Amino acid sequence: MCAAQAGYAGRRVLLLDHAKKAGKKILMSGGGRCNFTNMATTPQHFYSQNPYFCLSALKRYAPGDFVELVERHGVDYVEKAPGQLFCAGSAKAIVRVLLTECEWAGVDVRLGTCVERVERRGEGMRLATSLGHVDAGVAVVATGGLSIPTMGATGFGYDIARQFGLEVLPTRPALVPFTLSEPWKARAAALSGVSVDVRVACNGREFAEPMLFTHRGLSGPAMLQISSVWRPGDTLTVDLLPAEDAQAALRKARCATPKRRLSTWLGERLPKRLAQALLQWYGAAETATPLAEYSNAAVDVWAERLNAWALKPAGTEGWRTAEVTLGGVNTDALSSKDFSVSEIPQLRFIGEVLDVTGELGGFNFQWAWASGVACGRAC
Repeated sequence: MCAAQAGYAGRRVLLLDHAKKAGKKILMSGGGRCNFTNMATTPQHFYSQNPYFCLSALKRYAPGDFVELVERHGVDYVEKAPGQLFCAGSAKAIVRVLLTECEWAGVDVRLGTCVERVERRGEGMRLATSLGHVDAGVAVVATGGLSIPTMGATGFGYDIARQFGLEVLPTRPALVPFTLSEPWKARAAALSGVSVDVRVACNGREFAEPMLFTHRGLSGPAMLQISSVWRPGDTLTVDLLPAEDAQAALRKARCATPKRRLSTWLGERLPKRLAQALLQWYGAAETATPLAEYSNAAVDVWAERLNAWALKPAGTEGWRTAEVTLGGVNTDALSSKDFSVSEIPQLRFIGEVLDVTGELGGFNFQWAWASGVACGRAC
């Protein structure tokens, strides 16, 4: 995105990518259909030590601007959730759009090319690459973060930042599934594939999204979202009935249908396998007990299990499956207008390598487009 914009601005542009295939992370995103933007994008959907840094770029290149681009290229898309736009077909369409834009802008794209060293040369930059030395007036680092190393992710961008004296804030995996310790790991494995709408809370943030049980722990949008604010040792509070006050509903059912069993009541509200598992975890004998025999205290215990199920993850699945990286190059040393380093204006950083990380739902792609456009137009 940055390369195309710089090309259209009249600059000679060389785009170097160590991968042998363009846009590999785009191709695998969104289940292969790429959630390429979110129409509800605002700075409030991003994590950063400097929450105002992303404001300028996001204002100058809005989701509608990228939608106009894909429409101009004839890409069909669908809104799978409010604001979340996906390719109607394959994510290959987005890669084609970007490569076509680069072609039209006269960008020289070199795949399978490694950058070995970056140096400052007067008012310009020199790169030692597998193609040989490259001298440039401006060098833009768009290397992304550490997530999914099997796709080629490395910390090279952070190394460049440190080389030139920039602070790199601590990084950690985000938008990543949780792992569990026994006995919860075995319990989750037995429910692998079961999805349920929940509201999950941790450290003052909460998300109402589906949760998915896996053979290693918990995943699904709700868990991926909350992983960005979770810290090792923290407890998650999961509301398994986010649309219902379980205490009030159980007490009402106890009066209205006293002979009904708890298993029946749970089975009407939760996936059958999960309802049965809850009863097994917390006392199989209760399956035959009518609601009329539940005391207020017993009802309250079950209400807390359902509306405030407390669970402490063992950890996360780490970089292997994390969708993004939290932390990165401290934005305090950069211009929010053109993404140049304050003391070295010919060096610029954009995208995920920076300490700007979006929530799940297309926000990280919109940040990629917006930061790329802002930098590319100013080159």
